[in-house]
Amino acid sequence: MDHFDLIVIGAGPAGGAAAHTAARNGLRVALIDRHKFPREKLCGGGFTGRSYRYYREIFGRNISDDIILTKDVVEFHAHGQALARIEDIPPIHMTMRRDLDNAIVDYALASGAEDFTGRSVAELDFDQRRVTLTDGQTLSYKVLIGADGANSQVARELYGTAFDHDRIGFGLEIEAPTPPASAPVRIDFGAAEWGYGWYFPKAGSTTIGIGGVHRRNPDMKGAMQDYLSLFGAEGQHKVKGAFLPFGDVRRWPGRREVLLAGDAAGLVDPITGEGIAYAMKSGALAARAAAEAIAANHPPRALTLYRQHLRPIHRAMFHARWIRQIIFAKGFRNTFIRAFRGSGTVRYQYLRLMAGEIEYPALAWATFKKVPSFLLRSATGR
Repeated sequence: MDHFDLIVIGAGPAGGAAAHTAARNGLRVALIDRHKFPREKLCGGGFTGRSYRYYREIFGRNISDDIILTKDVVEFHAHGQALARIEDIPPIHMTMRRDLDNAIVDYALASGAEDFTGRSVAELDFDQRRVTLTDGQTLSYKVLIGADGANSQVARELYGTAFDHDRIGFGLEIEAPTPPASAPVRIDFGAAEWGYGWYFPKAGSTTIGIGGVHRRNPDMKGAMQDYLSLFGAEGQHKVKGAFLPFGDVRRWPGRREVLLAGDAAGLVDPITGEGIAYAMKSGALAARAAAEAIAANHPPRALTLYRQHLRPIHRAMFHARWIRQIIFAKGFRNTFIRAFRGSGTVRYQYLRLMAGEIEYPALAWATFKKVPSFLLRSATGR
């Protein structure tokens, strides 16, 4: 048996950040993923200002210009209505997960994490703190981090199910040809129920997709074809789908010395569905908690420490879920459209949020202050 301080299952942004952070803190780390990297990954690929900041904090460098495309124009639509076209915005970055994740894995391995990518987990034994791979090798750990996505194997072993089917989101997307250089980012609120559509121009392709709460979208495929028809792309490309745990945050992301990070912990933005930022940050925070618990010779304390470190993210998620009611609930639909179209303050704060300049509590307060006047206008038809 091979003994490790920390085993990380899943080598996406959460797992890669966890492995990198832990290895830099002197822990012996095993990084496991069933895929070899680089590999393809379903994801819109929006890389917000928040993501950019966390990436620099965790990896000590800016993301390479080779793997992002930066846009400064965005169009917002809602339920078939144009809301605004905004130019000279704070930069919005686009990336392909194949390139991003590969870079992060390289950082983790260069920092000293040991490479177990391309190998699958056959069995988890939490009582004995052991992980058995499908090739028969067994690894032991002091702390385990499950960063293995929305359908997390670690979460299933902990809770019997990886997610709540009534709360989970679901997304569909395609990769279309390279767009014109002038093509703006486009976001369509309501392209799916309790969700949105996205048109993300990138270097080499365009990602077009929709995502929304799964149980509220019995005909997601039909909604996807309707959205693709806006761009003349229906029926032309392979459509891929995946669960998106946006807004379904786990208050207890793990048990004792077993922690969940990123999508496995439900740490996906409840409004935009963007998960890269919180994935990287939660992975780094989980590694920090693991290092602190191991240094104190008390690995079971890892979850308590991790929850303390996650408080700012959990607080931001709470505020985002409140704002989501205004954006997505049918009773507020017309109010939201009037608010976004008519209030420069709300648009400006939303763009600042995307740029990573503010967090959701500030946006929640700006929105809350506007709600009474918007409700009055809705009631009077003005």
